[in-house]
Amino acid sequence: MPLVIEVAAALIRDTAGRYLITQRRRGSHLEGLWEFPGGKQEVGESPEACLKRELAEELSASFAVGEKFTTIRWEYPDRTVILHFFRCRLESGAIEPRESQTMAWVAADRLGEFDFPPADRELVARLCAGRRGVRTRGAGAARRRARRGPA
Repeated sequence: MPLVIEVAAALIRDTAGRYLITQRRRGSHLEGLWEFPGGKQEVGESPEACLKRELAEELSASFAVGEKFTTIRWEYPDRTVILHFFRCRLESGAIEPRESQTMAWVAADRLGEFDFPPADRELVARLCAGRRGVRTRGAGAARRRARRGPA
């Protein structure tokens, strides 16, 4: 049975609407690829508590963890990763990388220009297209669109 890793990751936007992304360090799994900040949950830790801890450790600031945006399960050959993405906002402090990682603020429509791990690519495509995290299908989705009116 493959290793299962639970991860919490943050969708942090600045006042210009850009997303904060960081580059995975050399020597790490999927090194050099870009990702949304966050990390692995510890035993007994909620995704929200994990994210608050990881963001403070990685970015030397305090963040409010908001609504869950989406959860993605991804099967790699040697492990299964379950990624919980939350909207987060800066509460206090200055965002500065503590672990020598490269970081960038990127407009949603430019996220596709960065190389993300396979598990993140569907989310990146949805953010680039400006779609919500929870997908809707079938007649219920058609009724919701009809109530909202034309886009």
